[in-house]
Amino acid sequence: MNLKAFFILFLISWSLILQAQKQEFQAPDYTLIKKNIEDKSSEFYYPRILKRLQVNDTLLTNEHYRHLYFGFIFQKNYKPYKISKKTDELKKFYLGEVTEKDFPKGISLFTQELEENPFNLRAMNYLAYLYHLNKDEATAKKMSRNFHGLLDAILSSGDGLKCETGFHVIAVPDEYVLLNMFQMETHSQSYSGTCDYLEFEKDKYKVPGLYFDVSIFYGKL
Repeated sequence: MNLKAFFILFLISWSLILQAQKQEFQAPDYTLIKKNIEDKSSEFYYPRILKRLQVNDTLLTNEHYRHLYFGFIFQKNYKPYKISKKTDELKKFYLGEVTEKDFPKGISLFTQELEENPFNLRAMNYLAYLYHLNKDEATAKKMSRNFHGLLDAILSSGDGLKCETGFHVIAVPDEYVLLNMFQMETHSQSYSGTCDYLEFEKDKYKVPGLYFDVSIFYGKL
């Protein structure tokens, strides 16, 4: 089973769960999130929920994932434009230039990347796939659950149909991770001052494009 097929199957099952919840979108309240993640008595206290994410706790809820994802902007190691030193090594795996003997090295490499940037969604996605290839299905499913939990944090933040209701993201690459998961290709990209707008080829999809709210980090080094 290839990467696309593996995650399409997981995404379908995850989407059915979300539909059952009949979840409505809500833009993140960054003031409230900051208050909650800094409160040691809160269930959303950041060091605690981050640890739960890193050990693949299956009891994390949508609100936990929203606080994790959007709360990361308040952490000292949040650098939305940082380029990983491991980019070239990661690219080798993304391009599919791997064999079975590369699995242990890949798992180690992507684990290190997530230790440095816990919300590199593309890396998290691929690490789950590597565990699957390495026949560690239990860990693969837990990693996949985290990936889709964080993806849902984005999806629950808007509908993407206009800038005012754009999907909130904390890094530009996350826009493309979302599109890739739904097998959508962008034709062009523009910036409005608050949102990125990813336009699709005319009449290719049911919507002409999607808006992503990048106001929380745009221009932040």
